[in-house]
Amino acid sequence: MIHRARAFLIAILLVAMMSAAFGGETMNPRITIITLGVDDLEKAVVFYRDGLGWPTKGIVGKKFEHGAVAFFDLQPGLQLALWARADLAHDTGLAQTSRSSTELSLGHNVNSAQEVDAAMARARQAGAKIVKPAGKTFWGGYSGYFADPDGHLWEVTWNPQIRVSD
Repeated sequence: MIHRARAFLIAILLVAMMSAAFGGETMNPRITIITLGVDDLEKAVVFYRDGLGWPTKGIVGKKFEHGAVAFFDLQPGLQLALWARADLAHDTGLAQTSRSSTELSLGHNVNSAQEVDAAMARARQAGAKIVKPAGKTFWGGYSGYFADPDGHLWEVTWNPQIRVSD
């Protein structure tokens, strides 16, 4: 019994030490903006605003060097930002690298296979490249992939276990 109590106290001390070593508190996930670097900001805005029908106030911040950006309201508390890749590289201090569609995909969930097909058709009409046509998945859903004009990968998916609210 004493060994268990001692081991428990040691475990508590180790957790406290690790917590202090990493800043003391955890970082709560509060993702509010997803920023995509784009080659042509105006063309990207046309794709998302006119092609997909997503609401935006257009490009703002043009009066600032490296400041032009467009925001799209996706859902309460979440926005998509489009920013020129060169400006994003400048802001971060990182070298601009070549594009890669396999580093990240963004998921757009819908409530039926028919809605997947409709979203994929709209994306195609807006100028997206269909990367993988929609079809049944191994896990019982239905999904497809498209790439926006800058190569950002989007998965449109229906999961019968998840109900998406509008």
